[in-house]
Amino acid sequence: MRTVKKYLATIGRRGGLKSRRQLDADTARAMVRVREARRAFRRFHAQCFWSFRRDLTIGRADVAWVADQLQKHGNRDAWLVGARLCR
Repeated sequence: MRTVKKYLATIGRRGGLKSRRQLDADTARAMVRVREARRAFRRFHAQCFWSFRRDLTIGRADVAWVADQLQKHGNRDAWLVGARLCR
């Protein structure tokens, strides 16, 4: 029983060490901006993005476009989200 427990602990530790990745600050910030842009696209789809497919993939290059659309066509909440994306 002890050897099985030790084996599983070793495998779990090794998997945990491999799955951790080191990101520099700029890459992490870009990932957060993309995540927020995707969330805003889904939240304000009916108001600002109604002419685009719901399953449109938002990538790093699309963050500025999402912010622009939010500020042009959205209400105050959408404008604030767009301004936060532009920072």
